[in-house]
Amino acid sequence: MFQKAMQHRWARLAMGVFGTFLYAAAVNLFIVPQHLYSGGLLGLCQVIRTVLSTYCGLTVTSFDLAGVLYFILNIPVFILAWRGLGKRFVVNTIVCTVFSSLFLAVIAAPAVPIIEDTLTSCLVAGIVGGFGCGLILTCGCSTGGLDVIGLYLSKKGGNFTVGKFSISFNAVLFAACLLLFDVATVIYSIIFIVFDSLFVDRVHQQNITEQVLIFTKHKDPDLPRFIMEELERGVTFWEGQGGYTGDDVRVLCVCVSKYEVESLETAVRQLDPNAFFMVQEGVRVGGNFERKLS
Repeated sequence: MFQKAMQHRWARLAMGVFGTFLYAAAVNLFIVPQHLYSGGLLGLCQVIRTVLSTYCGLTVTSFDLAGVLYFILNIPVFILAWRGLGKRFVVNTIVCTVFSSLFLAVIAAPAVPIIEDTLTSCLVAGIVGGFGCGLILTCGCSTGGLDVIGLYLSKKGGNFTVGKFSISFNAVLFAACLLLFDVATVIYSIIFIVFDSLFVDRVHQQNITEQVLIFTKHKDPDLPRFIMEELERGVTFWEGQGGYTGDDVRVLCVCVSKYEVESLETAVRQLDPNAFFMVQEGVRVGGNFERKLS
């Protein structure tokens, strides 16, 4: 069901919006009540909100000011996305950022933490929030902020991941936060960010590269054409011979993201039910290999 939904643009966008809800709920329900910070561009907005409230006396009770600031600071990020990541991705990013800002602003943080233990709150928020962010990215969407910058660099660099960039940025951010908050606040916030980033990378299937070897007796060009036209991936094949039967076989080799491998397996079963394939996950790929974002 998930794979079928991923083949439709509007279904992917709807799941991306659902991911923004999960992340906003994780932050507002588990992190904000503990007086912690989420990191990234949103964390920066939360810090600005705290400074405005504490030192300037600017307090808004009807909504969370951090959600509004988050949308405003994302405007320059939209420009970067438009220039380097494609128009469809920009549209998806704007939609998800609007909903993310809305959810962050209207989901009320409880006055008393739902989970009393701070560490447990960080772990739960990291799991739920990381799953939500990973779902957003897998659907070809983004909530702006570090996601866009991280995806842009991920597309350009071979081993670069969104999670690694997030951890690096937040290391600098929380070092600065030591000047404003106590050590415990910073440490627990970092714990949340680390768990969130780890789950982002696990769920974000476009960061996982897989090598697929397909063994088929069919010599027609349908399967190579599907790989090149539908998946927009290069494919190499060579002629082989079965060790037991002695029959001639064709071996196709292609590298795809984990997001694409299910579509490839479905096509193989439809075009040649007798073919079999081998999948190796997490291979290192260099050179001209495109990381797709939508």
